[in-house]
Amino acid sequence: SRIAPTQMAPAKMGDSRIAPTQIVSNKPLGRLVGAFKTISTKKINVIHGTPGATFWQRNYYEHVIRNEKAFNAIRSYITGNPSQWPHDPDNPCNRA
Repeated sequence: SRIAPTQMAPAKMGDSRIAPTQIVSNKPLGRLVGAFKTISTKKINVIHGTPGATFWQRNYYEHVIRNEKAFNAIRSYITGNPSQWPHDPDNPCNRA
């Protein structure tokens, strides 16, 4: 997020030098992912000369990894998933 800080640090007794502090607010993961998708899509479309074209699939899958077994299963999925793209129904090459 490119939001500028808008609050001042609390004053301490006798402190005449009060500087603005950067306010850190927690943003939802979805907002971060959405911003990444928006910015990268715009740049990709500029490079390819395809204004308004979609690049990312809608939404994403969010999951809390609770243990090492789950972590390893997810890692395996991430590693092996690209090889499945030729067979994926969302692949534009598979649409008739």
